[in-house]
Amino acid sequence: MSFRLAAYAVCIQGGRVLLARHVSGSGETNWTLPGGGVEHAEDPFDAVTREFAEETGCHGVVERLLGVDSRVIPAAAARAGVEHQNVGVFYQVRITGGRLRPEPNGETADSIWTPMPDVARLRRSSLVDIGLALAQTLPATGHVAPIPVGGLMQH
Repeated sequence: MSFRLAAYAVCIQGGRVLLARHVSGSGETNWTLPGGGVEHAEDPFDAVTREFAEETGCHGVVERLLGVDSRVIPAAAARAGVEHQNVGVFYQVRITGGRLRPEPNGETADSIWTPMPDVARLRRSSLVDIGLALAQTLPATGHVAPIPVGGLMQH
């Protein structure tokens, strides 16, 4: 089994959420939250602001921890063909400066403010739905029920 610890930014402003368009090496595109893998010995709190700046061009501050999601992706559905566990730490982030731009030499083609009602029509990572559910419900446990992967959503 492979394992990944990642930190994600949920940035909501004026009824819109900031989404990043991720383009894989094979050219497949989907929308996701800004964020990514926590490096060795890095705190997820620091990782989310680093990843946010790298992917969007904007500086942000963490306003609150929203929650943690852990999911196991079966080998048949995982990209590498090996069972994979992803543990995502979700933070509410507020932009403090910079301007939106594509990630230089990265997989984030662009980041855009997306009206909340439009999110359901996008081909998106299940991470988007998890982050939005955490931001909208603010569960005391920091955990939401598993989000099904299917339809327009990909993991």
